[in-house]
This record gives sequence, structure tokens and C-alpha cells, in this order.
Amino acid sequence: MVQPAVRYENSFMNSARWSEITLREGDIVISTPPKCGTTWMQMICALLVFQTTDFPQPLPDMSLWVDFRTPSRADLRAAYGGQSHRRFLKTHTPLDGLPIDDRVSYICVGRDPRDAAISWLNHLANQNVDALTALLDAAAIADGERATSPREIFDAIPPGTLNDQFVAWVDNPDQINGLAWFITHMASFWEARDRPNVALLHYDALQADLADEMRSLAKWLHIDVAPQRWDQLVTAAGFDWMSRRFDLYAPGGPVWRDQSRFFHKGTSGQWRDVLDPAGLNHYWTRIPALADPELVAWLHPAHSILPTGARNPGTV
Repeated sequence: MVQPAVRYENSFMNSARWSEITLREGDIVISTPPKCGTTWMQMICALLVFQTTDFPQPLPDMSLWVDFRTPSRADLRAAYGGQSHRRFLKTHTPLDGLPIDDRVSYICVGRDPRDAAISWLNHLANQNVDALTALLDAAAIADGERATSPREIFDAIPPGTLNDQFVAWVDNPDQINGLAWFITHMASFWEARDRPNVALLHYDALQADLADEMRSLAKWLHIDVAPQRWDQLVTAAGFDWMSRRFDLYAPGGPVWRDQSRFFHKGTSGQWRDVLDPAGLNHYWTRIPALADPELVAWLHPAHSILPTGARNPGTV
């Protein structure tokens, strides 16, 4: 196993918490930038593992966000250590910040950064900062660590329109909260996309043909699904099913002003109704300095669902 090369840390997360996890053969690590279909991929993996919608626990409890500073480290160890089924672990840490084990499958989902940004800004607007701070404080006390304040994340968002906030997101260098962070995460997987245990999927491909993507992913994960189960599983992985059952699938109930808003829209192209020409021009000025041109092209599919260079699990 290769130990992490980089440590990622801010007031929300600390990738050093991966030291609490003993990886097992068959583990599935779901690593995405925020608002790129993380919960969606957790649901897909849960459906493939259990092949039913009757899970042993609510999805967020079964697939805890490893790097999030809550729950306590002891509770994190106990939650994953006590699972006997094939585990699927949630993280927002880039690949170079994770322990790499050839027995483990690593899945990343990419998305048009403009859509991810708009979804992220809506996500933050729905958060109860006081409730989140209380949870982080409690976990810090339990772990004997210094308490951190998430308010710095929210303070980085200026008042004004979503377009103004998007421009600030583009310029924000903070880990987990800006375009530079988004590209760092995606680049770590882009560079490793030819590894046999790494799958790089696109959010738009999942939207375009969820059934085909799920079948390809099952094949890549060496999971056999009975033919008669597929219709039920694909339906349950859809936005309508999940959003109507937000209490089972949306993480962190107490930290939301309205938990039902966790599943905001789940669509692509939201940015078209929000960003003005100046905001878009600023974005296109910034992103070439951050990302490989091929990665930029893959993140912004214009004419194809999976542009050249993406790793479709079905081809592995």
C-alpha cells in the first residue's frame, strides 16, 4: 500500500483521518469534488452491493465522509470497522491524499465546474452554521484536538448575486471551496485514469444513460446483478426517487436549514441562467492556467458524453 503523498486540511476536513481506516480487499473509495454527484455515486454503489433498496442503515451512516472532522475518530473507526459487507467510503480528498491499495477500487465523478460551483453555493446557503459548528466542536473535544470554525468558508462568499459569488469561487484558493481545489482534485484522477483500479466517470454520462453507466460500473466492480433487479435499481438511483426520500439519503440532517433542499436540482447547465458574460469570461481566463487542456475539454463536453481520454468502467 502507498501512503498519502499530500495532506489536505481546512476547517471542515482533514485527510489525516484516513489513518483511522484499515483498507480491505474489495473496498470502494468514492472520491469526488463537492457537488459532483457524491451522494448519487454512494447510492449507486449501495444499490449494486446490496441489490435492493432495503439497506441495513441510512446511506449517510453507512458511508461516512472519512475526512470530515465529525464524527470523532473513534466513532469513524467503529462505523467502518463494524461493517461486514463490501464497504464504499466517501471522501472529498484528491487521489494523492489517499492511501493507495491495489485491492481497492477508486471512483471519481467529474462535472462541469460551473454547475458544481452553482450547486455548491446553494449548498452553503442552506447550511445551519451554528449546528455545524456545534458538531465540529463536539468531535474536536472527543478527539482532543483544536476546535475549528467553519465560518471562514462562509465568510469567503461575498454578498450579492450568484454570479458575484461564482467569481469569488473561481478566485478562491481554499481547499474544498474554489476552482483551484476542484481542478486539483480532478487532475489527481485524470493523471491516474489508466490505472486498472481507477474509474473516472462524468456526471453528464450518468444523466444521459444511468442504466448503461450502472451496468458498466457493476462489471468493473465485478458485481453480478440478476437481470430482473436492474429496473428497480436504476429507478432507485434516479433523482426523483432519492429526492423524495431525502431523510434516508441526504447526509447531516441537523446542519441544514431545510434537509429536503439537499437535492437541489441535479441538472446540468444550471450556470446558463445565473452567469453573466463577464463572469463567464473571468472563468475562461482562469481555468486554462489551472488545468491540462484535455482535462478542460473533458470537463466541458459539448458534442459527446464521454470525450476522448475518459475512463469508462465498462471498458476496463
